[in-house]
Amino acid sequence: MEFWEKELETLPQDKLTRLQLDRLNLVIQSAVRSPYYRSLFSGNGDLESLRDIREVNGIPFTTKQHLRDHFPYGFLTLPRKELIRLHSSSGTTGNPTVVFHNRHDIDSWSNLMARSLFCAGVRDTDVFQNIVGYGLFTGGLGFQYGIERLGALSIPAGAGNSARQIKLMRDYGTTVIHAIPSYLARLYDVFLAEGVNPRTDTELRMLIIGAEPHTEAQRQRIQEMFGVKAYNSFGLSEMNGPGVAFECEYQNGLHIWEDAFLVEIVDPETLEPVPDGEYGELVMTTLDRQAMPLIRYRTRDITRILPGICPCGRTHRRIDRITGRTDDMFIIKGCNIYPMQVEGILLRVAEVGSDYVIRLETIDDQDEMIVEVEVKKDWFRGDLLFLDQLQKRLTHMIRDEVLVTPRVKLVEPGSIPKGEGKAVRVFDNRQN
Repeated sequence: MEFWEKELETLPQDKLTRLQLDRLNLVIQSAVRSPYYRSLFSGNGDLESLRDIREVNGIPFTTKQHLRDHFPYGFLTLPRKELIRLHSSSGTTGNPTVVFHNRHDIDSWSNLMARSLFCAGVRDTDVFQNIVGYGLFTGGLGFQYGIERLGALSIPAGAGNSARQIKLMRDYGTTVIHAIPSYLARLYDVFLAEGVNPRTDTELRMLIIGAEPHTEAQRQRIQEMFGVKAYNSFGLSEMNGPGVAFECEYQNGLHIWEDAFLVEIVDPETLEPVPDGEYGELVMTTLDRQAMPLIRYRTRDITRILPGICPCGRTHRRIDRITGRTDDMFIIKGCNIYPMQVEGILLRVAEVGSDYVIRLETIDDQDEMIVEVEVKKDWFRGDLLFLDQLQKRLTHMIRDEVLVTPRVKLVEPGSIPKGEGKAVRVFDNRQN
């Protein structure tokens, strides 16, 4: 078995816990230099165990709203002259969430990315095409620095322009692609339109996917399209970006790098910890970031700790794929629904295409859930009886899953508007 940093990645649990505790105490000591955390606690005394972060000291959670309220510099622990980069959300609905890095932070992040890529099987002999946005979005530069640290040849292609992406792949012999799942489905359609078979007409050997929640069924469909394995990645800009957790060759959960992040899984309602194996909200603390440490940050992502030891030999615990977000949930007719529940149903049906949207509308003073579903070209034909039966089948399957009867609307392939960024699945147009 090969490792990027074998001694660190295979640390016995007791030594890994000790490392985390030592780093956590350093984080708390440094955090009080920031205006925000100084107002919460004075860092009086070291914690004696990881549990003390909630049981003894009662350190409160940090939220995205706290970051916005103390924009831009309220979480900084270092002078601005020591900062070398920031990444930020768009801030279209208010202050953006911004994270600052010094040289240590960028170096640490680069190494985490190299470790992650190596864990999934990327090597310095690969040609790596990065099909995500660069700039304030963390996915572009995060992967770029990791690829360069690993030593692979990088193609910083950026997002969009699918025909050009295919040409780059064929011209330079791309072996690994990184892209968001919804885009890969659209890219495959362009392959077909161009008369190019990604299985036989490229040198692809693996895919890296992430940045948006997706189901196992969606991953399987992508793997069937391209004929190679797709490895799941997880990150969020508040914790650097990509490189927080990554799948290894066994594709049985994402190793979360516990030397850099302390993980809690809590009930999103009670905020109490849940046992390993149970789903809850992921809460994270940075353990190796100097410019802007975050303590007990509520990610809003829903996942669980997977019990057991991974056969790859890494001792860092694994989280399950992200099944949704607490802030993606919508309530209709008294039922709590996550878009991923609907997607899980749709992708089990062979006739369904790669895109869908959920529209919440008020019709005759009643809230209704309308699910628009693209049907594959071979099935979207003039057989009205077949389409009627498919519509009824999908309606029943979704109702059985979410306990609300949707209005299913079948549409032809390519008719749902698509952007180059993360797919927007829910549009809430209900009257207040």
